[in-house]
Amino acid sequence: MTRALSTPPVIPSGLLAGSPQPILHATGNLLLPCWEPADASAFLSAYQDHEIRRWHTRRPSTETQVREWFDAYRLEWEREEGGHWAITRDGLEVLGRIALRDFDFDDGIAGVAYWVLPAARGAGVASRAVSALTAWALNEIGFHRLQLDHSTRNHASCRVASKSGYLLEGTKRSAALHDDGRHDMHLHARIRGD
Repeated sequence: MTRALSTPPVIPSGLLAGSPQPILHATGNLLLPCWEPADASAFLSAYQDHEIRRWHTRRPSTETQVREWFDAYRLEWEREEGGHWAITRDGLEVLGRIALRDFDFDDGIAGVAYWVLPAARGAGVASRAVSALTAWALNEIGFHRLQLDHSTRNHASCRVASKSGYLLEGTKRSAALHDDGRHDMHLHARIRGD
């Protein structure tokens, strides 16, 4: 349903749809390109990692399914609904994933999600990628608020959010279902000008 707004949208419709998804640059020789079919094997293998499986209940089971996800990611970009990037070292080795999802151009809000492979953990890869994506989304695209949530049991994700300047705003009780049951979720956010 289209709603009549008393205020203009924060971000005009069509701003992103007519352009290719950009490659973002982060410090430490990190590049954030969009996912390519050749990345399907690395993406699928990530979901064999215990920690990634622990926090992500939506998981691909074949490379064919991963490529279908990549196709869906491209459609999300074209429809101005979200953007999904690989986190790579120099555009070569896949280190993780980062996404900006659930675009709300009317209010200027989107959500951030990420995971990092075991070999890249503890080296600031996730926080550098989140910082690069955040700067692009707030400063270049014009989002006003970016938010992310994670299980209150996921201490590493909480550190990434805090290190990236996302303030903890509260706890959403029993907000997500994981393999081991319901989890409370921390809600973090960055506002333009923070």
